[in-house]
Amino acid sequence: MHKHIVLLFLLPLLAGSLSAQTPPNKRDRKKNLVVKEWNTKAGAKTPYLDNMVTYDHLGRKIEEIEYASYGQKKRTVYEYDGDNTKCSRQVEYDDKNHITRIKKFEYNDDGTRSKQYNYKPNGKLESTKNFEYSYK
Repeated sequence: MHKHIVLLFLLPLLAGSLSAQTPPNKRDRKKNLVVKEWNTKAGAKTPYLDNMVTYDHLGRKIEEIEYASYGQKKRTVYEYDGDNTKCSRQVEYDDKNHITRIKKFEYNDDGTRSKQYNYKPNGKLESTKNFEYSYK
């Protein structure tokens, strides 16, 4: 009888210590993270910045910059509605930081992307992409 009572008190403690050992999920690991990719050409000693990705306090990608030898080659900014984890709008910039394309997204109830609207920098709709999912 005493063994059962002790076990009842220890079970929540064991469960708590096991959950404390669980590694953080993918999104938690990315909170406030900045990832820089550096390249070094063969025979060279100096690395150069190739790509940089920035995540916000919720672990969502908010910016990605691709670099060339002359500096920024392309930049993409990701926007979200509130605390939503699905990107609602994506704005792409060129090497002079001018907008080249704006993308807006719609999602299915299961979280998969259903539509993508591509706009020119002046806001005019350029094209629409529909996503279809089929399972084998």
